[in-house]
Amino acid sequence: MRKICVVVTARASYSRIRTVLTAICAHPFLELQLVITSSALLDRFGNIIPMLEKDRFEVSAKIANLLDVEDRTASAKTTGLAAIELATFFGNHRPDIVVTIADRFETIATAITAVNMNIPLAHIQGGEITGNVDDRIRNSVTQLADIHFTATETARQRIISMGIPAEKVHYTGCPSIDLIHERRREAFNPYAIYGGVGAMPDLIGPYLIVVQHPVTTEACHSRWQIENTLKAVEILQIPSLWFWPNADPGTFGTSEGINVFRERGNKAPIHFFRNMESGHFIQLLRKCACLVGNSSVGIREGSSLGLPVVNIGSRQRGRERGPNVIDTRPETAAIASAVQQQLAHGPYTPTHVYGNGYAGEAIATHLASVPLIIKKHCNLTSS
Repeated sequence: MRKICVVVTARASYSRIRTVLTAICAHPFLELQLVITSSALLDRFGNIIPMLEKDRFEVSAKIANLLDVEDRTASAKTTGLAAIELATFFGNHRPDIVVTIADRFETIATAITAVNMNIPLAHIQGGEITGNVDDRIRNSVTQLADIHFTATETARQRIISMGIPAEKVHYTGCPSIDLIHERRREAFNPYAIYGGVGAMPDLIGPYLIVVQHPVTTEACHSRWQIENTLKAVEILQIPSLWFWPNADPGTFGTSEGINVFRERGNKAPIHFFRNMESGHFIQLLRKCACLVGNSSVGIREGSSLGLPVVNIGSRQRGRERGPNVIDTRPETAAIASAVQQQLAHGPYTPTHVYGNGYAGEAIATHLASVPLIIKKHCNLTSS
């Protein structure tokens, strides 16, 4: 029986790993150890503990380590605190493999700790490009990892080109795409279940979903960028469901822009949510007319749904995408124009850039069978 320790650091990471957790629990030769840390424990950034309880996942440890997200010193200390506490957990529970997800700054603490304790490290969603500081984190974790599960074939080839042996790199697709292929649920009232604030527009007709995070390399512009998006949505006067940003440098400016917009008593038909269970969120995605913002949801899940997406600014620059995405500058007129263009176009033909919906099972199968070898032999030839 192999003990697989999965470390989840943020609400978005849970949707990227949920089907993997299910598959690990169902596998006869795997035992799940689940560690929740950083912003994934905080209500203001989308506490995932209630979702884990609802999905009947047993949490092995909660590590509270997130300091001030606006302070880069605090970001470094947050990473250090995570490494200290994870080392204690790994030492006490002795996992056979540690799994880390994607590219948020907290993920490197998981990688560094596992490597220093000689525990094989598996990385999900390596080999991608986004054009911001996340690339540096992601590529660093890739070089530290022993096992790789990529969301696209292009990402797999990119990792191999970095000198990683091909047999260690597995194209499985993105686990978040698995959620789209799950059994559809009955209709629900998001206002009644998740509360939130603002208008409660009728969602029978066309509506927008807005998910916009600060860009870590442009934190000083975060308020200006979110205000331009708010103005564009206000001009359009289309019912909109708006979701709170991630815990990144610039979050204060983004949140302040939203709060000021609300407090001035605007008449825009916008409702603001902190967080939402992934199955319900996908139900809303299926029916919305357009997703606006800079979340990878538009790139990943959007491509599989054929969902019209307006991608704002540089946060997702370089990430593979389907024809459903229009890129635009973070300026009011440009955003409004792009949304109108997408509304006129309507749904796109779904594409399978990020897999066909079986990533969770594929990853669990590999975790149960891959050789537990830590030392890597790079595919580099001497001159």
